[in-house]
Parts: sequence; C-alpha cells; structure tokens
Amino acid sequence: MGKIREKFRELYNKIVGEQATPEYIARGWAIGMFWGCICPFGFQLLFSIPTSFLLKGSKIGATLGTLITNHFTIFLIYPLQCYVGCLLMGKKISYAAIKTAMSDVITAQSYDALMKTGADLVMGFVVGGTLFAAIMTPLTYFAVKGMVVSYRRKRGQI
Repeated sequence: MGKIREKFRELYNKIVGEQATPEYIARGWAIGMFWGCICPFGFQLLFSIPTSFLLKGSKIGATLGTLITNHFTIFLIYPLQCYVGCLLMGKKISYAAIKTAMSDVITAQSYDALMKTGADLVMGFVVGGTLFAAIMTPLTYFAVKGMVVSYRRKRGQI
C-alpha cells in the first residue's frame, strides 16, 4: 500500500509542481484524458501532444493524462467501454464476449485481431469512449485546476 501511495504522491507533485498557470496545466491533463478515453492504447500520444500545442495545454499533462489507459487498466476499461457503447447502440453482446475479444486484440496487438472483433464491437469502443471522454475530460480539467490552485494557495503563491 505504501508504494501506491508514494506513486500517487509523485503524480500529485508533477501536477502541482509544473510552472504554468492552473488553466494551462489543467487543459493539458484534460486533453490527455480525452485522447486516453477515445483513442486505442498506443495511438494516444499521436493526438494528445499536437492537440496540446493547438489548444495551448501542458505537454506533460497531455502525455501523462493518456495513462488512464495503460497495461494494467485496459483489461477493465476497454471491455467496459465496449459494453457501454454497445448498450448505447442497442446491440446485445455479453460483457464476457467483449472481454474475450478485447483480450485477443491486446494479446495479438494487430489490426487483423481488431478487425476480427467485428464492426459492432469497434463502434461500441468508439461510442463508449466518446461517452467516457465526455464525462472524464471536464472532471479532469476541474479536478486538476482545483488541485493546483489549492496547492498554490496553501504555499502563498496565489
């Protein structure tokens, strides 16, 4: 438990320690979260970094924010994202079937494996990811901005 707490403390220090405005920092993290929810693992940085330049957000935040999906969380997030997306589209598919299909994609790490899952599952991923991004992006922005402002207020920097 101590290691996890230490990792969260390191992440917190990276967030609040960046020398920029709270809005700039929060914008970067929100951008990273957005692409972390919508884009498949491995392609997120291709979009988050350029978007952070376009929208003038933290490059560090845009990079680290994508880590919502990582080697440990994708086994939970991706099947859930596909399941929710399929539900929203009115497609009947079991969570277990999605989990198996996504596991095959993650194991094979190929477009061929992804295409074998079927269009409904791919669209479910996109729809579910869009919903997750719509929820998580503003939450991330306001949470990060609040953390930075609170930290700086305590330190007398604001």
